[in-house]
Amino acid sequence: MTRIQEFQQLIDDLIAKQNFKHTPVELYAPIEYVMSQGGKRLRPLLTMLSCDLFNGQVLHALYPALAIEVFHNFTLVHDDIMDKAPIRRGMQTVFKKWNADIAILSGDTMFAMAYQFALKTDPLLIPEILGVFSKAAIEVCEGQQLDMNYEGLEHVSIDEYIHMITHKTAVLLGASLKIGAIVANAPANSIQNIYDFGINMGIAFQLKDDLLDVYGIEQKFGKMSGGDIAANKKTYLYIKARELANQKQSEELSAMYSGQYADTEEKINRVKVIYDDLNIEEHVSQAMAYYYEKSLEFLELTEASPDKKMQIKDFADHLYKRNH
Repeated sequence: MTRIQEFQQLIDDLIAKQNFKHTPVELYAPIEYVMSQGGKRLRPLLTMLSCDLFNGQVLHALYPALAIEVFHNFTLVHDDIMDKAPIRRGMQTVFKKWNADIAILSGDTMFAMAYQFALKTDPLLIPEILGVFSKAAIEVCEGQQLDMNYEGLEHVSIDEYIHMITHKTAVLLGASLKIGAIVANAPANSIQNIYDFGINMGIAFQLKDDLLDVYGIEQKFGKMSGGDIAANKKTYLYIKARELANQKQSEELSAMYSGQYADTEEKINRVKVIYDDLNIEEHVSQAMAYYYEKSLEFLELTEASPDKKMQIKDFADHLYKRNH
């Protein structure tokens, strides 16, 4: 069993030990439903890997890692309400299986639970850990609001988009790594470098998600193919397409993103044709490569053994090359 598999098992076992069967059932059943679905467990694994990178006691990072995973799942429950997404991880979303009101309350409860789990660590580290956790939580909400704002805008720049996904996605990956380093009592400069590694890896990760939304296999990706197009999301693909499009293509993209197409499937297919004509997949891949390489530069700056760095690099490489 590899270290990553070992950490995965520890996280899964801890989640399985949690008793989410409380009353009212309508409040807690959705929480149990969400937390039992699995998922990549990416963020808690990063917390454990970061703690291990700096030779910390990984078991001391376990509850903070669980806090991050519960918080992440809370954001997904609420995101799905806002996006009206019917599928998550190949299963019905909470708002679809129950309703939006229950999804809101269950998500709120998960947010509170996350803080309870974060408190189960070295008391001397709690203020610093909660500071990182709270800052990331606020920034994730800021990113989500920017994402919704962009849906109503005609033009969004690449820089504005990167700023948005840095908040919505990357800061939580950075915080996951930073908290693991704090638990391990890593040097301050290494804590900052592992955070910056996470930020840049998180940007590359989100760009990959954008790509998979259009070009991934629905059954593997666990979401409706083309969901971002259907929801008028101004992803990197769309913004780059607007940047490269000729007048006819630009007008067609504007029309489809202004609600003039009632047929969602037709809309998705027509946007995909434009993306293909403009070789958008390759442009996104180049941007991903830039941020991924930048992340590795920060990883190299950390004060850790080459073997431990390679362990995290291999994990990041797997995320970078994933197809779901």
